[in-house]
Amino acid sequence: MAPNMKAKGKGKQAGGKPSRAYVTFLAGDGDYVKGAVGLAKGLRKVGSAYPLVVAVLPDVPESHRRLLAAQGCIVREIEPVYPPESQTRFAMAYYVINYSKLRLWEFVEYKKMVYLDADIQVFENIDHLFDLPDGHFYAVMDCFCEKTWSHSPQYKIGYCQQCPDRVAWPSDELGPPPSLYFNAGMFVHEPSLATSESLLAALKITCPTPFAEQDFLNMFFKDIYKPIPLVYNLVLAMLWRHPENVELEKVKVVHYCAAGSKPWRFTGKEANMDRKDINVLVKRWWDVYHDESLDYKGPAVTSKQPLRGALPEAGPVKYVTAPSAA
Repeated sequence: MAPNMKAKGKGKQAGGKPSRAYVTFLAGDGDYVKGAVGLAKGLRKVGSAYPLVVAVLPDVPESHRRLLAAQGCIVREIEPVYPPESQTRFAMAYYVINYSKLRLWEFVEYKKMVYLDADIQVFENIDHLFDLPDGHFYAVMDCFCEKTWSHSPQYKIGYCQQCPDRVAWPSDELGPPPSLYFNAGMFVHEPSLATSESLLAALKITCPTPFAEQDFLNMFFKDIYKPIPLVYNLVLAMLWRHPENVELEKVKVVHYCAAGSKPWRFTGKEANMDRKDINVLVKRWWDVYHDESLDYKGPAVTSKQPLRGALPEAGPVKYVTAPSAA
């Protein structure tokens, strides 16, 4: 059963500063900055009461940081986090940089945060997610039907947790069914230095797997994970893999993560990108992005400085520039 989604009020610290914030992640000097700008404007359009923090790696150029600050974002530099050395082939090569998202647990000036990938747009107010009971990790269940899951037993036997009755899990052959698995493009978490230290310590002894930090977070939080409804993170592949589970008019958060679906790169030529519903969702993203009335008009935003040295590293310090896809 999904957690109670009823809103309870606004979260403030002493002095009136919000104890809650949305947060996204940005690396490199590529065009993902457009996604972060669009997200900031989308949150403003739906009347969110809370700021958007953008966690940036050191290779994000100053011009991108100024652009984000001009849109009312709190820009905070974080140190990269890398997994142990291995021969693992990630589902996408750039996934290796996503381990740096573990730094989000360091943002302890906030009691609770809602993480959103930069290729996400919010079309309805979701501030009530901050009122979910503490002590749990909230996210939307993922789908195992795309080819990027071809390494998994789920894909090989046609099993998906989005439709568990279609192909039953063969417990007699493979043992108990796998734990519920979430998509880490959107989640609700509680920052904590203790949790952050535990995450980095666990990472040191955990062999990387194809879905990088998403697999790792699923492993780490499996005992406290609670699913929330699909409307809070519509992964576009759900439109053709599980249309029976999608009520598009009720969707609050759209995740443009299918191949070819990034609005700022959209050509409509890739597989499934000629669908009418995809084109409508891409247009909705651009309508928000181009709406000048949504530009930030408040006082200048002061960027937050990183908590350097607060926690042990997840291995020797090293640095590589982010791939352009990130």
